[in-house]
Amino acid sequence: MQARAISVHGGNRGWWASWALALGLAGTIGWTAPAQAAESHAAPPRVIELTQVGCQFLESENGTHHGVQPRSKADCEAFNDETGEARLAASKVIHLLPGDYVFRVKNEGVPYELGFWLRGDGLVNRARLPSVSGGGLAAGQTKDFAISLEPGEYVYSCPLNPTLDYTLVVEG
Repeated sequence: MQARAISVHGGNRGWWASWALALGLAGTIGWTAPAQAAESHAAPPRVIELTQVGCQFLESENGTHHGVQPRSKADCEAFNDETGEARLAASKVIHLLPGDYVFRVKNEGVPYELGFWLRGDGLVNRARLPSVSGGGLAAGQTKDFAISLEPGEYVYSCPLNPTLDYTLVVEG
Protein backbone atom coordinates (compact mmCIF):
# COMPACT_ATOMS: atom_id res chain seq x y z
CA MET A 1 0.00 0.00 0.00
CA GLN A 2 1.48 3.34 -1.06
CA ALA A 3 1.18 6.27 1.33
CA ARG A 4 -0.52 9.43 0.04
CA ALA A 5 0.74 12.86 0.99
CA ILE A 6 -1.93 15.24 2.23
CA SER A 7 -1.44 18.72 3.49
CA VAL A 8 -2.52 19.79 6.94
CA HIS A 9 -3.09 23.54 7.34
CA GLY A 10 -2.93 25.62 10.51
CA GLY A 11 -5.16 25.56 13.55
CA ASN A 12 -5.88 22.39 15.45
CA ARG A 13 -5.27 20.15 12.46
CA GLY A 14 -1.56 21.15 12.31
CA TRP A 15 -1.14 20.46 16.02
CA TRP A 16 -3.01 17.15 15.73
CA ALA A 17 -0.91 16.02 12.73
CA SER A 18 2.30 16.71 14.68
CA TRP A 19 1.10 14.55 17.57
CA ALA A 20 -0.20 11.84 15.23
CA LEU A 21 3.19 11.69 13.57
CA ALA A 22 4.96 11.54 16.93
CA LEU A 23 2.68 8.72 18.11
CA GLY A 24 3.00 6.76 14.88
CA LEU A 25 -0.62 7.29 13.87
CA ALA A 26 0.15 9.16 10.65
CA GLY A 27 0.12 6.01 8.50
CA THR A 28 -3.34 5.07 9.68
CA ILE A 29 -4.78 8.41 8.59
CA GLY A 30 -2.90 8.48 5.27
CA TRP A 31 -0.55 11.36 6.13
CA THR A 32 3.08 11.24 5.04
CA ALA A 33 5.88 13.60 5.96
CA PRO A 34 7.27 15.50 2.95
CA ALA A 35 10.65 13.69 3.12
CA GLN A 36 8.90 10.32 2.83
CA ALA A 37 6.75 11.53 -0.06
CA ALA A 38 9.89 12.53 -1.98
CA GLU A 39 11.19 8.93 -1.74
CA SER A 40 8.36 7.71 -3.96
CA HIS A 41 9.99 9.57 -6.88
CA ALA A 42 13.06 7.29 -6.88
CA ALA A 43 14.14 5.86 -10.20
CA PRO A 44 12.34 2.65 -11.13
CA PRO A 45 14.37 -0.56 -11.04
CA ARG A 46 16.16 -1.58 -14.22
CA VAL A 47 14.62 -4.58 -15.99
CA ILE A 48 16.72 -7.53 -17.19
CA GLU A 49 14.74 -9.84 -19.48
CA LEU A 50 15.62 -13.53 -19.56
CA THR A 51 13.94 -16.24 -21.64
CA GLN A 52 13.99 -19.87 -20.58
CA VAL A 53 13.70 -22.59 -23.19
CA GLY A 54 14.53 -26.26 -22.70
CA CYS A 55 17.53 -26.54 -20.33
CA GLN A 56 18.87 -23.02 -20.91
CA PHE A 57 18.46 -19.24 -20.82
CA LEU A 58 18.58 -17.90 -24.39
CA GLU A 59 20.22 -14.55 -23.63
CA SER A 60 22.90 -16.21 -21.50
CA GLU A 61 23.95 -18.39 -24.41
CA ASN A 62 24.16 -15.45 -26.84
CA GLY A 63 20.75 -16.19 -28.37
CA THR A 64 21.65 -19.72 -29.43
CA HIS A 65 18.70 -22.08 -28.99
CA HIS A 66 19.99 -25.64 -28.66
CA GLY A 67 16.58 -27.08 -29.56
CA VAL A 68 16.28 -29.36 -26.54
CA GLN A 69 12.67 -30.40 -25.89
CA PRO A 70 12.83 -31.77 -22.33
CA ARG A 71 9.97 -33.73 -20.81
CA SER A 72 11.57 -33.80 -17.37
CA LYS A 73 14.38 -32.50 -15.23
CA ALA A 74 16.41 -35.63 -16.06
CA ASP A 75 16.46 -34.69 -19.77
CA CYS A 76 18.19 -31.39 -18.93
CA GLU A 77 20.60 -33.03 -16.52
CA ALA A 78 21.74 -35.42 -19.29
CA PHE A 79 22.06 -32.55 -21.82
CA ASN A 80 24.06 -30.43 -19.35
CA ASP A 81 26.37 -33.36 -18.51
CA GLU A 82 27.20 -33.74 -22.23
CA THR A 83 27.46 -30.07 -23.28
CA GLY A 84 27.56 -27.91 -20.15
CA GLU A 85 31.27 -27.21 -19.89
CA ALA A 86 31.60 -25.90 -23.47
CA ARG A 87 28.33 -23.96 -23.29
CA LEU A 88 29.30 -22.29 -20.02
CA ALA A 89 32.73 -21.31 -21.40
CA ALA A 90 31.00 -19.58 -24.35
CA SER A 91 28.18 -18.07 -22.31
CA LYS A 92 27.60 -14.35 -21.84
CA VAL A 93 28.56 -12.87 -18.46
CA ILE A 94 26.13 -10.16 -17.39
CA HIS A 95 27.88 -7.07 -15.97
CA LEU A 96 25.75 -4.64 -13.91
CA LEU A 97 26.15 -1.70 -11.56
CA PRO A 98 24.88 -1.94 -7.99
CA GLY A 99 21.22 -1.02 -7.60
CA ASP A 100 17.63 -2.13 -7.93
CA TYR A 101 16.71 -4.60 -10.65
CA VAL A 102 13.79 -6.67 -11.82
CA PHE A 103 14.66 -9.93 -13.54
CA ARG A 104 11.75 -10.59 -15.91
CA VAL A 105 11.86 -14.32 -16.65
CA LYS A 106 9.74 -15.98 -19.33
CA ASN A 107 8.98 -19.67 -19.81
CA GLU A 108 8.97 -20.07 -23.58
CA GLY A 109 7.60 -23.52 -24.34
CA VAL A 110 8.97 -25.67 -21.51
CA PRO A 111 6.05 -28.00 -20.69
CA TYR A 112 6.51 -27.94 -16.92
CA GLU A 113 6.79 -25.24 -14.25
CA LEU A 114 10.05 -23.34 -14.05
CA GLY A 115 11.67 -21.02 -11.55
CA PHE A 116 14.54 -18.60 -11.11
CA TRP A 117 17.33 -18.40 -8.54
CA LEU A 118 19.91 -15.59 -8.35
CA ARG A 119 22.46 -15.87 -5.53
CA GLY A 120 26.07 -15.18 -4.62
CA ASP A 121 28.65 -17.41 -6.33
CA GLY A 122 30.23 -19.80 -3.82
CA LEU A 123 29.52 -20.31 -0.13
CA VAL A 124 30.95 -17.00 1.12
CA ASN A 125 29.15 -14.89 -1.49
CA ARG A 126 25.94 -16.87 -1.02
CA ALA A 127 26.03 -15.98 2.67
CA ARG A 128 26.85 -12.28 2.25
CA LEU A 129 25.10 -11.21 -0.99
CA PRO A 130 21.37 -10.76 -1.58
CA SER A 131 19.42 -13.50 -3.31
CA VAL A 132 16.04 -13.91 -4.99
CA SER A 133 14.21 -17.05 -6.04
CA GLY A 134 10.79 -18.34 -6.93
CA GLY A 135 8.87 -20.78 -9.05
CA GLY A 136 5.43 -21.30 -10.54
CA LEU A 137 6.39 -20.19 -14.03
CA ALA A 138 4.15 -22.22 -16.36
CA ALA A 139 4.65 -22.44 -20.14
CA GLY A 140 4.06 -19.05 -21.75
CA GLN A 141 4.13 -17.14 -18.46
CA THR A 142 6.45 -14.34 -17.40
CA LYS A 143 7.32 -13.46 -13.78
CA ASP A 144 9.26 -10.61 -12.21
CA PHE A 145 11.89 -11.16 -9.52
CA ALA A 146 12.99 -7.93 -7.77
CA ILE A 147 16.35 -7.56 -6.04
CA SER A 148 18.74 -4.84 -4.90
CA LEU A 149 22.19 -5.96 -6.08
CA GLU A 150 25.42 -5.21 -4.23
CA PRO A 151 28.94 -5.51 -5.69
CA GLY A 152 30.10 -9.10 -6.03
CA GLU A 153 29.94 -12.24 -8.14
CA TYR A 154 26.60 -14.02 -8.58
CA VAL A 155 25.20 -17.00 -10.44
CA TYR A 156 21.67 -17.50 -11.72
CA SER A 157 19.87 -20.58 -12.89
CA CYS A 158 16.64 -22.52 -12.89
CA PRO A 159 16.90 -25.58 -10.64
CA LEU A 160 13.62 -26.90 -12.07
CA ASN A 161 14.58 -26.73 -15.76
CA PRO A 162 17.60 -27.25 -14.82
CA THR A 163 19.99 -24.82 -16.48
CA LEU A 164 23.67 -24.12 -16.05
CA ASP A 165 24.82 -21.67 -13.37
CA TYR A 166 25.34 -18.55 -15.48
CA THR A 167 27.56 -15.71 -14.20
CA LEU A 168 26.51 -12.19 -13.24
CA VAL A 169 29.04 -9.64 -11.94
CA VAL A 170 28.11 -6.43 -10.10
CA GLU A 171 30.89 -3.84 -10.11
CA GLY A 172 31.07 -0.25 -9.03
